[in-house]
Amino acid sequence: MTAITGRVASTKRPGELGVHSMDAFNMTVPDLRIAEDFYKAFGLDVREENNTLGLYTFGSNQRWASVSEGERKKLNYLSFAVFEEDFELLRHKIEAGGVRLMDAPRSFDSNGVWFHDHNGVLIELKIAEKSSPDEKTVFSMLSEKPGTAAAPQRSKVVVVRPRRLAHVLIFTADVQQAIEFYSHFLGLRLSDRSGDGICFMHGIHGSDHHLIAFAKSRAPGLHHCSWDVGSIDEIGRGAMQMADKGFSKGWGLGRHVLGSNYFHYVRDPWGSYSEYSADIDYVPVDHDWVSGDYPPQDSIYLWGPEIPKDFVFNYEIAG
Repeated sequence: MTAITGRVASTKRPGELGVHSMDAFNMTVPDLRIAEDFYKAFGLDVREENNTLGLYTFGSNQRWASVSEGERKKLNYLSFAVFEEDFELLRHKIEAGGVRLMDAPRSFDSNGVWFHDHNGVLIELKIAEKSSPDEKTVFSMLSEKPGTAAAPQRSKVVVVRPRRLAHVLIFTADVQQAIEFYSHFLGLRLSDRSGDGICFMHGIHGSDHHLIAFAKSRAPGLHHCSWDVGSIDEIGRGAMQMADKGFSKGWGLGRHVLGSNYFHYVRDPWGSYSEYSADIDYVPVDHDWVSGDYPPQDSIYLWGPEIPKDFVFNYEIAG
């Protein structure tokens, strides 16, 4: 297993070792055509690639996710990206910590290293360009001048197209163990948590409040993938464009507390969610975020509709 050569991105925390981005994730679903319909409706650039679907955002060659066909919906692996000069150091730290390195899964072309986390989730570590933002992404709250109509006719609304993958939230059997594993071996840092129920972690080289989050469940699984858009209006329009395509179940519009982002979650055909997200908190490369531990009523949402009763149910167990 040899590392590929990558370009060092524009921000790096000096003297610190850790991944800089969530590069991609992979999951299986029972029917790729249904997945294609869902993610195209969501506003992603869906490409057929060797019996899989690649999920891209328009105008970018970054593949944020790949979807394969299988018996049921299942999270297969997470891929994290690292600076070239940090790759061997992190690889050595992982091996020295007693984590067994593996070959890449069959049919996957990879020059990174592979291993399982504390809960059996397959992880890839590789050299790649930094895809997490180097600064807080642009958020618009502009209004029109008096005498001007601000809202277009509905028949002329522009399709909402997310700009990038913001983060993923996965299930884990032990939130504290997740914090310890991902901070020790991948250099992520705790942003905030709510006891043993959920935690949020950011990258040390400049990232959103969280590029990965963990919620307690009996087994691993993907709860949601979150996609960045530029305004509350885009979130609302995205929710409407999905409802018009028959994907009306979900949760939102609302605003989170931890991370502060505005949100609308759209339930996918397999019981997990894709989130339109805007204006999430940002942790600069030179900033030490002070993490907090908050009670449930202060950790989920500031305002919005009542949370669905099965919102945090892990349907990968049920499958």
